[in-house]
Amino acid sequence: MTDPITDMLNRIRNAQAVLKLTVDVPISKIKLEICQILAREGLIKGFEKKGRKNKKIIQIALQYDGKIPAISGMKRISKPGQKIYLPYKKIRKVKGGYGLSIISTSKGLMTNKEARKKRLGGEVICEVW
Repeated sequence: MTDPITDMLNRIRNAQAVLKLTVDVPISKIKLEICQILAREGLIKGFEKKGRKNKKIIQIALQYDGKIPAISGMKRISKPGQKIYLPYKKIRKVKGGYGLSIISTSKGLMTNKEARKKRLGGEVICEVW
């Protein structure tokens, strides 16, 4: 697997397509931080670390409104072959402010709104709406 973040986004998208309640993703620090942002923004119910030693996973509880998923779309922006960096002035709104982008700054991962407020640029990881 060349890009674990894209794999995580695809697993979430595929699980929501068949209305699964939870999805399991291999664990990493950046995936945990992305899950924290998604939970804080109300796009997932929550997440939990599970497993031992080599078989650690993150179990993500997906959020639905009836049969409609809270996350209607996700797009990976910065890929391993082409990193996209933006200064804070060029960070834009996603879907007219209804979505968010996750940005890796020098102060850690944060949403586009937080990065603009703190005047921090960085690598645009993905957009979620």
